[in-house]
Amino acid sequence: MSEQNKQRLPSTTNSDTAPSWTSVQAYLLASFCLVLGVALGYLFRGSASSVPQATAATQSTSVRPENTRAQAALQQSVAPLLEAVNRNPADYDALVKLGDLYYDGQQFPNAIQYYERALAIHPENPDVRTDLGTAYWYSGNADKALAEMETSLKYKPGHPQTLFNLGWVKWQGKADAKGAVAAWQKLLTANPDYPQKQQVEQYIAKAKEHADRG
Repeated sequence: MSEQNKQRLPSTTNSDTAPSWTSVQAYLLASFCLVLGVALGYLFRGSASSVPQATAATQSTSVRPENTRAQAALQQSVAPLLEAVNRNPADYDALVKLGDLYYDGQQFPNAIQYYERALAIHPENPDVRTDLGTAYWYSGNADKALAEMETSLKYKPGHPQTLFNLGWVKWQGKADAKGAVAAWQKLLTANPDYPQKQQVEQYIAKAKEHADRG
């Protein structure tokens, strides 16, 4: 599992998963962003441990020379791994690495494909399952993201990245502030030395405020 940080969250426009927000809720969400001084929509990789920075997904999606080079580099990186899984479809390490590379390249459908194949071999890995869940989220499917995160917690109930991401998906994908608070409180209870404890406590306070006013 690579140590790459989470990617920038694209807009979720899927009508099956996007929540309905009132004007009051929208105002509170905007206030949440301003008070905390952070951009909403970031999720952690399964094994990530530091606050991620914005990535190229926050920039223009127009074709740029650096994007072309990045795609060429990605194809070069995945080529030997694709050969490995063609030779041995049960090569778990190669499947996970392919998922990671496609995830980091923001090719989330490809990442989902290889993470699912890896989890068919070792379903108990919470890092890989968290990455699968976040890849679903970035693809606009909050329900599948939640399902994978809930499954991850069945294998490792206190997994910090899963709990952090679960809170965000509940908050942003389902407008479930109370559910987000519950996930983040469980995160801090299970991980009292969590590096971003103060930040998560701020999120909890704002989510509670939103739940009270909603």
